[in-house]
Amino acid sequence: MKLGTDIAAIVTGAASGLGLAVAEALAAEGVRVGLLDMNAEAGEAEAARMGGAFAQCDVADPASVAAALKSLRAAHGQERICVNCAGIAPAHRSVSKNGAHDPALFAKVCGINLIGTFNVATQSAAGMAAADPLAEGERGVIVNTASIAAWDGQVGQLAYAASKAGVAGMTLPMARDLARSGIRVMAIAPGIFGTAMVKAFPQDIQDALAQHAQFPPRLGRPEEFAALVRHIVENPMLNGEVIRLDAGTRMPAK
Repeated sequence: MKLGTDIAAIVTGAASGLGLAVAEALAAEGVRVGLLDMNAEAGEAEAARMGGAFAQCDVADPASVAAALKSLRAAHGQERICVNCAGIAPAHRSVSKNGAHDPALFAKVCGINLIGTFNVATQSAAGMAAADPLAEGERGVIVNTASIAAWDGQVGQLAYAASKAGVAGMTLPMARDLARSGIRVMAIAPGIFGTAMVKAFPQDIQDALAQHAQFPPRLGRPEEFAALVRHIVENPMLNGEVIRLDAGTRMPAK
């Protein structure tokens, strides 16, 4: 898909971190970007800065997703690019001194990371499928965010790893479901990136996290994640696959 002013995109978790980097990269190419996030103050400010539109959205709530997409489509038209970056990563062991893992916390993590991705991707796909085809019959591209935790989940990452494994697992069947509509589906499994959350850690903690990367031996940069999203959108042969973006990182148990 060729990027430009005739293309609209939506990005979840776009008020910060990886989502913000993706929104910035697409906006820089002239794409009409719709930002979705729970943080209305930051989301509205970032949307105004890059000439985009903002809609507050709880991705775990299908009705909230529907309302947000309706608002953004009224502003920009039907999105052809959907990038899901919204997520949370609380740590909790299967059994701790307080007993078994809190099932409400597990459900919350999966509700945002997995079901939230499902809600946005499928509702966006429904709109794409009804749109006129672009070059070579393509109607849209969906890029979801998994994590290397889907394979390398560490101590305390039970809920997070399960949710991201679900995102990875639905990539191929969703791509197969949507192939007849000309919609591609991909997922990126990032390693440890230097988002604001990670950058807030003490430097020694950041250095310890980075040491697991083979090369380059550093944290990933959000703009590198965004660059891969852009390449996926522009390369029509990328479909139904999960790409690890981790500098060869394999995480130890803890």
